[in-house]
Amino acid sequence: MATDRYGNTLYACTPEGAAHLDRAVEALLFFRPEVTPAVVDALAASPASPDAQAFAAYLGVLGTEHTGAAAARSGFERFLAGCDTSALPARERLHMAAAGACLAGDLHGAGGLLEELSLAYPRDVLALFAGHQLDFLTGDAVRLRDRIGGALSAWGRADEHRGPLLGMYAFGLEESGHYRRAEETGLAAVERHPRDVWAVHAVTHVYEMQGRVAEGVAFLDGRADDWARGNYLTVHNWWHYALYALEAGAEETALRVYDAAVHHEESAGLAMELLDAAALLWRLRLAGREEPERWERLADAWAARADPPFYAFNDAHAVMAYVGAGRIAEAEALVADRRRWLADGDGGGDRRTLSNHAMTAEVGLPVCEALVAHGRGDHAAVVELLWPLRRRIQVFGGSHAQRDAVQRTLLESALAAGEHDRARLLLSERDGLRPDSPYNWLGRARLADAIGDAALAAVARERAEGAAKGLRPAAPGLGAVPNAPR
Repeated sequence: MATDRYGNTLYACTPEGAAHLDRAVEALLFFRPEVTPAVVDALAASPASPDAQAFAAYLGVLGTEHTGAAAARSGFERFLAGCDTSALPARERLHMAAAGACLAGDLHGAGGLLEELSLAYPRDVLALFAGHQLDFLTGDAVRLRDRIGGALSAWGRADEHRGPLLGMYAFGLEESGHYRRAEETGLAAVERHPRDVWAVHAVTHVYEMQGRVAEGVAFLDGRADDWARGNYLTVHNWWHYALYALEAGAEETALRVYDAAVHHEESAGLAMELLDAAALLWRLRLAGREEPERWERLADAWAARADPPFYAFNDAHAVMAYVGAGRIAEAEALVADRRRWLADGDGGGDRRTLSNHAMTAEVGLPVCEALVAHGRGDHAAVVELLWPLRRRIQVFGGSHAQRDAVQRTLLESALAAGEHDRARLLLSERDGLRPDSPYNWLGRARLADAIGDAALAAVARERAEGAAKGLRPAAPGLGAVPNAPR
């Protein structure tokens, strides 16, 4: 019987199928597009392989594309119809159960099954990767960290793919607030594999969360040949570059990144890329900069998808696009659709949306409603909706950096609604994490204006401008980045 490169026995898999699975895992770890054809090849060589079938199922779900999940579900159900899963070895049985849970929309249950699998088989990389991504999609920062941390002791320092595991661990450490350890671990992963774009992404998050813009830009600039094209994280890492530019007050740089790499006429229209585009333009909108043409094109891209209820985090960013484009009626229509769907019960009895049903009810729908209220200028309603969610917004997935668009929306509406005590508290929380952030200093200035403290407002504006000037050389513009796209 064939084995994979990590020593796991592969049930009903030929040596050719095993070779294709190894190739697929290699591509998966480094977010290379070759992962899909490699899985197709594995299925062709070994159609009875549970590992290959589970791999295809995970790919169908992790991209948060409802069409991809539907196609994967169809193939998986055909396989199960001719498979006695009770006769499979334990590892494969767990993969079948986890893949089935994924396709049924039970992302939390699937994550738990994969954790059980990793307990007995810590060198099953597919289980670790899929579980790690499910932890990200469900906003479980502790499991995002500990799932990988718990398996690392089974990997020797000489193991070739210990590096990508370190990259995953670094991201879990960062999302859990262990920034120093996350930076060390992520840099160690990048040193082992410079094209480990998930590790690059983890280190980039560390600098973002600590407001270390100059170091973040230098880090990305110095490695652009490794991350800036040809992988599934290209758009997302460029988005991070644009966030650095915004923090430095270099809005034109951010827009050049947006047009060149985040969203343009050749963009694929994938949800994970469109949400980055929406989140970037929304930050600009909160800063008072309207981009009607860009918003209009982005709203068209979301409308073309016509997504059913599938992943609440995506819904929120579609609403951002509609509101940003001034298409409030379309935003309200999406909200009304999700409200009807929730009223039908547990997804209308459709288990394919089990986790998303809970995520939409608890966080997704009120966030969407708050974004619509912001578009109408009803800032009191925004505060009423978002204030109770601000410490559990992670429930609907994403990272701290991504969810900050919603947190900033709450702060901006608190200021606009005259909720001075709430605004003060929110700014104080932000100051503790990023004391030198120009955005935070500007918020303090606006609060000081509102309460009539002209002296404090002047000091805060001076500090904001000084901080921004100090950061601007770190964001010199897209032309300074090696091999910038387009």
